[in-house]
Amino acid sequence: MQMDYGTLSLNLDRILREKGISKNRICKDLDIPRTNFNRYCRNEFQRIDGLFLCKLCWYLHVSPGELLGYNRPDQNQ
Repeated sequence: MQMDYGTLSLNLDRILREKGISKNRICKDLDIPRTNFNRYCRNEFQRIDGLFLCKLCWYLHVSPGELLGYNRPDQNQ
């Protein structure tokens, strides 16, 4: 039986909206394929690259804590 430790999520959509930055702009500026970026925006990822996180934090002027969210598994399961 595999233990459920929860999941990470990225607050990209919210941060982009708040800062008025388009997905096209950030992908172009950081040379990130749009299809990959869309998966991160939908939180459909298994792993997050450290350099990718650094790029996002630098570009968006946010801390990792503002960018990442931790979703704890339901304790009643």
